[in-house]
Amino acid sequence: MLGKERTYICIDLKSFYASVECAERDLDVMTTRLVVADPERSDKTICLAVSPAMKALGVHNRCRVFEIPKNIDYIMAVPRMQKYIDYSAEVYAIYLKYISKDDIHIYSVDEAFMDVTEYLNLYHMTARQLGQRIMDDIAKTLHIRATCGIGSNLFLTKVALDITAKHAPDFIGELDEKSYRETLWDHTPLTDFWRVGKGIASRLATYGMLTMRDIANGDENLLYKLLGVNAELLIDHAWGREPVTISDIKSYRSSSHSLSQGQVLMSDYSFERGLTIAKEMMDVLCLDMVDKGLVSKSFSLCVGYAKGSPLPAAKGSFSLDTETNASMLLIPGIADLYKQIVNPAYNVRRMYVVANNVVSEEYMQYSFFVSPADLERDRKMQKAVLEIKNKFGKNAILKGLNFEEGATTRERNNQIGGHKA
Repeated sequence: MLGKERTYICIDLKSFYASVECAERDLDVMTTRLVVADPERSDKTICLAVSPAMKALGVHNRCRVFEIPKNIDYIMAVPRMQKYIDYSAEVYAIYLKYISKDDIHIYSVDEAFMDVTEYLNLYHMTARQLGQRIMDDIAKTLHIRATCGIGSNLFLTKVALDITAKHAPDFIGELDEKSYRETLWDHTPLTDFWRVGKGIASRLATYGMLTMRDIANGDENLLYKLLGVNAELLIDHAWGREPVTISDIKSYRSSSHSLSQGQVLMSDYSFERGLTIAKEMMDVLCLDMVDKGLVSKSFSLCVGYAKGSPLPAAKGSFSLDTETNASMLLIPGIADLYKQIVNPAYNVRRMYVVANNVVSEEYMQYSFFVSPADLERDRKMQKAVLEIKNKFGKNAILKGLNFEEGATTRERNNQIGGHKA
């Protein structure tokens, strides 16, 4: 027997970072010309957010500062990531006034899905009325504007938010399978739809599939040939179907886990300076593993070369005889791997270090090749470093490595997500 039909809403905080900066200045985000970007970086830096008033002038979100027309007067707000996180937490507190945390899925810092099926009778409201109530509460409490999507499954809810709500006078969009096929089956471009990127859209266009109607009525064998198992998801979405529920998301447990460190460098780095970054990132990853009580025996490195290099990236992995989080083993290990896979002739611009298939420390065994006393000393040192950092700040204790030319850890310790905290 089929389960009860669900009703979902998705709330998105409009131009969130820009809205917070306007709220802090007692300005209206809809009429204020404001961009969130760091003026200390070059004019090639990306604007993290632009206000609707800037968008109305043709300035697109995620543009670079130099792309903003010189004849536009605007406020440039320095990113304050901790401030945005604090606002996001306050918005979540508003959600909890109406919906249990068990029925909320936080999709991003400015977006959340809610299963409101069981709440509509409780509040004697329609989904639209409940969505409007929550939006009004956010606006009254925090002076942040929001938009809302309503749907009979998570996909339709997101599409209602992304496509339908922006054209509605009350900024609320609502879809079920029938209205979706009636109003959006011929909508273009395909990239407006959730989970359809430019690459997928380009491949589909090659075979004349430009709309969701084309996909729904297309050759399934061709779609599987083009997209593999992802074709199943796209076909479901073309018909407006999505079987996954918030309950499914809440109960999902991954069979494997990893930890990673990644950064895009502010300028092109030489081979030697890139080596410093690799060692710094592994040092931070080791501390993260110790802090979380995790170990691994397999580690990967991906180094992206600078623009203009004949190769896009270098990738490789190394393994140890047993799981560990000891910096005395892993920093030399990542350094050796870097030297093996990275071409010294090319500059470096991006780097990612990954601990694969991490497990709890309770499964750790001592290595046959390293003294247990040395490993225990390394562990005690890392624990002491963590205690000092947690008490006095991340830059309270640093290594000589962090003062080498090109080192970034000191600066990154004052950032969240690569931007000023």
